[in-house]
Amino acid sequence: MPDPTGRPGPTSSAAATASSAPSAPTAPAELTSAAHAAAPSAPSAHRIAPQAAPAPFTTLELRAALGQFATGVTVITTTAAAGESGSRPVGLTANSFNSVSLEPPLILWSLSRRSSSLDAFLAGRHFTVNVLTAEQRLVAERFASKAADRFEGVAWRAGLGGAPVIDGAAAVFECRHHSHHEAGDHVIFIGQVERCERRLGAAPLVFHGGRFFTGLEER
Repeated sequence: MPDPTGRPGPTSSAAATASSAPSAPTAPAELTSAAHAAAPSAPSAHRIAPQAAPAPFTTLELRAALGQFATGVTVITTTAAAGESGSRPVGLTANSFNSVSLEPPLILWSLSRRSSSLDAFLAGRHFTVNVLTAEQRLVAERFASKAADRFEGVAWRAGLGGAPVIDGAAAVFECRHHSHHEAGDHVIFIGQVERCERRLGAAPLVFHGGRFFTGLEER
């Protein structure tokens, strides 16, 4: 076998001297082969093909894509300080409601940091999530509007901490403000459910693609 260093082999006299000298004992063949098998092999190089940059999209395109996820519709309420008169009800339509945990009972929803109602929800100790029925489409539209008094003409009662509970809702979750977290252009609110109720047989109001749906008919 050639010398891996590329150096010339021994001269004939050196070879003769070496042959007259006692030879060193050689390892058994099975140990030699085992030693070769145990010797680590040089790692093989793996090249990762460069990936193409993701296609750019606009905010409107992202919003339209997210709108393909059908959701229920809620009106989330709390109270805000109103000077010497005490407090006033605050509410808005939202479809960002979701469950977090059963033990402890936690839910979440998110609100734009540009919302005029943000300060009230940040300061409030309680809020209520009212899940709307198919018959409450007008309620959803009213609380999504810029009406000066969104509660006008809407039947409700004060729940925990004064947060309004809307009559006829499919489900109600009365929550203590557990925590909130800023994330991008929204604030995520986490509430600990202290009381909940549901209305059996209520048909849900659904939001999809920027439209309200009741059952199989678009409204």
